[in-house]
Amino acid sequence: MDDTVVGRCDAEAGYAQDGEVTAWWSGSAAALCAADPVTIVNHLARRLVETHMVNHETQIRAWRDQVTMLSVAMRDCPDWFVLLEYPLLRLGRRIDAVVLSDRAIFVLEFKTEASGFTNADREQIEDYALDLFDFHAASRSHPIVPILVAGRALPTAGALPLFWHAIAPVIDVGATGLGALAQTIARQMPAPSVVIDPQVWEHAPYRPVPNIVEAATMLYRKHGVADIAAARADVTNLTRTTEAIRTAIAAAARAGRHVIVFVTGIPGAGKTLCGLNAVFTAAHGAAFLTGNLPLVHVLRAALARDAKDQGRTIRDAAHKLDSAIQPLLGFLRDSQNRASPPHEHVIVFDEAQRAWDADFGRRKFDLPDSEAALFLDIMHRHADWAVVVALVGYGQEINTGEAGLASWGDALAARPAWRIFGPAGIIGGAEPARCLAANVPEQMTINAALHLDVSVRQIRSDAAADWIDAVLRHDAARAVAIAQRAGGVPFQVTRSLDAMRVALRRLARGHRRAGLVCSADAKRLRAEGLSADFPHMDQDAVANWFLNSWPDVRASDALELPATQYACQGLELDYVGLCWGGDLVGSPDGAGWRARKFRGTKWQEIRRVDAVRWQINTYRVLLSRARYETIIFVPEGDGGDMTREPALFDRIADFLIDAGATQLTLPGTDAVMVGEPALLV
Repeated sequence: MDDTVVGRCDAEAGYAQDGEVTAWWSGSAAALCAADPVTIVNHLARRLVETHMVNHETQIRAWRDQVTMLSVAMRDCPDWFVLLEYPLLRLGRRIDAVVLSDRAIFVLEFKTEASGFTNADREQIEDYALDLFDFHAASRSHPIVPILVAGRALPTAGALPLFWHAIAPVIDVGATGLGALAQTIARQMPAPSVVIDPQVWEHAPYRPVPNIVEAATMLYRKHGVADIAAARADVTNLTRTTEAIRTAIAAAARAGRHVIVFVTGIPGAGKTLCGLNAVFTAAHGAAFLTGNLPLVHVLRAALARDAKDQGRTIRDAAHKLDSAIQPLLGFLRDSQNRASPPHEHVIVFDEAQRAWDADFGRRKFDLPDSEAALFLDIMHRHADWAVVVALVGYGQEINTGEAGLASWGDALAARPAWRIFGPAGIIGGAEPARCLAANVPEQMTINAALHLDVSVRQIRSDAAADWIDAVLRHDAARAVAIAQRAGGVPFQVTRSLDAMRVALRRLARGHRRAGLVCSADAKRLRAEGLSADFPHMDQDAVANWFLNSWPDVRASDALELPATQYACQGLELDYVGLCWGGDLVGSPDGAGWRARKFRGTKWQEIRRVDAVRWQINTYRVLLSRARYETIIFVPEGDGGDMTREPALFDRIADFLIDAGATQLTLPGTDAVMVGEPALLV
């Protein structure tokens, strides 16, 4: 039977221009029912061989059953449209089947040999539905209904949701009841203002944004940033920045030069992705160096676990990862007293603006110079060539001794042999943290592609970073204006810790992660039953918190132990519960923020300007950890406890609401959560 009857089997299934994803087979339900199932399975089998997937026989047997089941179910729906094996890059999987009716998108997962349903299978298909909702351009304005089909399950009469918003709860059904269920759901749906056009849907961009752990895993498997950021039209500079780094490294190796490349960007813009890509795709020895030990622990643990899943031993993977991702101080101590150059010709220096100054190096580590100068000298031992890629973030300095870009400028001025590449924004600034030099150094080349100005962390709001900045400047008028222009921002406020936990558990569907965060100085959260003493130096504790899942009580999903800024900087969660402490409160006149430290039995106000800035930046880190939504818990306080004055917390909550955050509400089970966009019908 020819393909015009069978449907379309895309021989080049995967990513096309502008992020278009193509299914392995697609066509009308009528074409599916008219086709010989063997012909369709053969099409799918050819694609399976092309992708070098394993378990061919098991998969082909499942397809035979699946195509037959689906053909029977679609017999009375000839105008519906069917897509088989629809790829989802972010999850590294394929949806068994997507069925487009005129009113809904059905996402189907078949367990052809199963006689029952498991929570793991439900979470799997819910992840598929969430991925379509978040990243597929033609799926946001239509109901998405995930259906788990067990081939041998007995018919059941389950209750359907009362309201169809965004993503329905997972519905279980036996194969014999699939057709009747789909038609019943379609009849219950309200008539949409825009009918689903199968051709438009199939060719609409799919623009996934993996979290940092997923992205690192994909890069380690030798996918490039171009795959990860596939056709995110609004963040094409991520690919441009990656190419600019690659070009600089190749030119340095070819010409025998020592080069430093500064990459700047707003929080969540993808600097770490660019740095990891430079390491994992390097033709020469390369290492990602960071002073953020929790980031090291989490990435190493995640990649080792993935390597085990891919059939490699954890020991072998861990050995390779220990050289690819290293603590800054460990690299420095190992290299400082050697006369020979390090193995690596390329190093990526994470958060370069946080490099410590010479005075701090002498006091803390008994080292003779600034961190910037020491690293430049170590890499200059390579007689042929070397590259330092310096990743620069702004507004997240949270420790003493951090010298900013000025220390790199001073070190480079004393070492004119180093060629410099960077964006114009690091020249001429007033703040030392952001200014490499007052004027463009003679050995510097300006490259606008080395600045990342669009966040890829926040999935549903481009305004989050600007809103956070306005809030931390204590500018409610500017913050609310930003929120209004954006149609709202993904921040909610509650005075109830229990309500926050309930909301986070409802929002974190599928394998989406939720967790609590707080400032390490929010010591009086202990009265709320929360500890501000997360063991961020314990690599197992950090890895378990970020990578394990409930019912493991060590996981972030348990919503018991908040991670502090030291544990979560550089990492992220899907949904965050920020527990606001008494260490950052509004001034009585409403003019700004007051930073405080708890010592002994009382709060002491911080007056040093740089220390106040660090405390404010702590909350910048905490407010920018969520990919989707942040719920801010502001305690009620206690009038009988001078360390927890209700008036101070009231001012914080009122300010956040005035700035455009919304009040958390807890709807019924079937209602859409605040923060999950309502369906437009």
